[in-house]
Amino acid sequence: MNTTEPSPTPTPAQRSGGDLVVESLTALGADTVFGLPGQHALGIFDALRRSPLRYVGLRVENNAGFAADAYARTTHGVAPLLVSTGPGALMTLAALQEAAAASAAVLAIGSQVPLAGIGGGRHGYLHELTDQSASFRGVVKSVHTARTASQIPSAVAAAWESALSTPHGPVWLEIPQDVLLAEVDVPPVTHLDAEPRELAPRPELIAAAADRLTGAGRPVILAGGGVVRAGAEAELLALAERLRVPVATTFGGKGAFPWEHPLSLRSWLEDRHTTAFLEDADTLLVVGSGLGELSSNYHTFRPRGRVVQIEADLGKLESNHAALGIHADARLALGALVKALEERPPREGAAVAPEDAVAGLLAHVRDRIDSQHLDLEQQILASVRDALPDDAVSCWDMTILAYWAWSAFDPRRTNTMHSAQGAGGLGYGFPAALGVAAAEPARPVLAVSGDGGAMYSLAELATARQYDLPVTWLIVDDGGYGILREYMTDAFGEATATELARPDFVALARSFGVPAVRTSPERLRTDLAAALAAPGPSVVVLPARLRMFAPTHTTG
Repeated sequence: MNTTEPSPTPTPAQRSGGDLVVESLTALGADTVFGLPGQHALGIFDALRRSPLRYVGLRVENNAGFAADAYARTTHGVAPLLVSTGPGALMTLAALQEAAAASAAVLAIGSQVPLAGIGGGRHGYLHELTDQSASFRGVVKSVHTARTASQIPSAVAAAWESALSTPHGPVWLEIPQDVLLAEVDVPPVTHLDAEPRELAPRPELIAAAADRLTGAGRPVILAGGGVVRAGAEAELLALAERLRVPVATTFGGKGAFPWEHPLSLRSWLEDRHTTAFLEDADTLLVVGSGLGELSSNYHTFRPRGRVVQIEADLGKLESNHAALGIHADARLALGALVKALEERPPREGAAVAPEDAVAGLLAHVRDRIDSQHLDLEQQILASVRDALPDDAVSCWDMTILAYWAWSAFDPRRTNTMHSAQGAGGLGYGFPAALGVAAAEPARPVLAVSGDGGAMYSLAELATARQYDLPVTWLIVDDGGYGILREYMTDAFGEATATELARPDFVALARSFGVPAVRTSPERLRTDLAAALAAPGPSVVVLPARLRMFAPTHTTG
């Protein structure tokens, strides 16, 4: 009679450096890892089958990085990313740049050539680079190396702590192939300490900021992605309501403040009316934003009042405008501000009620958009919003509909709208949605791409099917790189290299076993809602050529 015996627990002599990696991740609290195996990294992947970690394997390393990025944003935690040497490692760079821009705590662990090949010589090893880690130093928060098995647990813990310390961000750890494969005789890793560094504000700066806000006649708050990453939405709301201050959110900060709140200026930052409103503030409190290109309406913003800036990333503090700079975590700083204001008399009323000023601004924005005859674009965006459940998450690629969404889409919940606007690379939407679904498989997730961006991620239809992830992928098919077509036509009179041959996306999705439907603007709401309600992955293709609203930064 044939019997199947349970697999024996590996003895210390059977364990390898790869086991130390997965044991260390488990000891630090990881439960899911993303990645793609490669020859030099097989020691880690072999060890995965002896660990409780769930592995989500994607088909392209860059897409695995985007999935890890969105997983980290969703969980406010660390997302391990496992890749191999050379080409595999370098393929993650675009995703890690986006993670750095969005402060997503991705712990990328890559292999290296054998230890004897490290040091700058040319030994001819497969995938060999003269200095692999140098490729990452300008992209990630920190670079770590483990050259012996005994160094692995401490190196993993140090990288984890760096990724999760304020501001969050991606880190790179590399380990030579022979170190990962070598047997180890040390006990299994059961406990590791990695205490993220908190960044508390200095009390005298909080007192000065409180003085400026209470003494201001026209204060305004601009909330960026740092508010969402820090989980500081409640503190922001308390501050705004105590002071009765209008609040605008950056594209990365969408959801930080309730969209329908009477003090909400929403996110119309690529609009001269909003820019002028921010400029007119006698005290502008900027929280979790560096006032970069998009948040400053392409650097046309010129504040006439005083600026107070709360920013966890020291490199962004006063990088574009002089301010009372407070280097701190947004939640800790806003909480301290609220407490300081509780000890002070209420701010005197403004000449114009803040709620009326907000309503007036939004009316000007609405009139400007309505004058441009962009009914199709607004209809499609409204259909997406109506089809999407309130608690669903959406992930947006670099496409015209996403550019609309940055300004005009109500996420309805905090931390439910993710996009690649930080670094601006194509291909983010669908793999990011897979990462969100891996984090919260009970929630429907929407990915939005254009046909050009979709071509970066088609292989991940196999991933979605393999893991049965509940992601609906909306592909807006306009036959090219739509936003680049508009930019080039506006700048040069005609577009070059923007028109694309593309597949039948419906037939292609079905070939992966993924249900797909071709829709129209009139049927979009119904078809999208049905796809989102169905289990597992699905694709909805919308043939449509959309336009952007007219820019204001080029006209003044």
